[in-house]
Amino acid sequence: MTDASARPSSTPSAGQHQQWDADVAVEELYAAHYRRLVRLSVLLVRDVETAEEVVQDSFVAMHGRWHRLREPDKALAYLRQTVVNRSRSVLRRRVVAARHVPEVLPEAPGADETAVTDERRTRVLDALAALPRRQREVIVLRYYLDLSETQIAEALGISNGAVKSHASRAADALRTSLGPLLLEDMS
Repeated sequence: MTDASARPSSTPSAGQHQQWDADVAVEELYAAHYRRLVRLSVLLVRDVETAEEVVQDSFVAMHGRWHRLREPDKALAYLRQTVVNRSRSVLRRRVVAARHVPEVLPEAPGADETAVTDERRTRVLDALAALPRRQREVIVLRYYLDLSETQIAEALGISNGAVKSHASRAADALRTSLGPLLLEDMS
């Protein structure tokens, strides 16, 4: 530590700045202005922790560049500008990071789930293929295209009664060949 004459209570006058070294300057400015600088940064970055980091980094940068300051008595102005610039940088990084957030992919089924689904699909398609043509058409139009009995009758050129009859026979045959698997798919 230096003596009291080398440690001014505020920014030094033009004659004092030769004695005011980086360590003393940072210590004095930190004690007097840290809270205000943090508040300034909080207003810009809207986050206390980030604002504290910005201010700390600004003090470290000023300390490292102290010998390059043309007018050390304007160190507080330099600090304020550094806090503003670093706060802007934080905001720019946030914008860039937000633009490049990877899209959250929907949870993919596990390999075993895919295999079960594929096996289930194959069993249903095989069971449908084993039905007589008209029953297969009625079941597909009803359960896969979600058509009403009237719409199915119109599409196939048959009566509503025939649609009901083919649907009933097809459902019985599928229940027999697929068992509980059919009930899960048709419910």
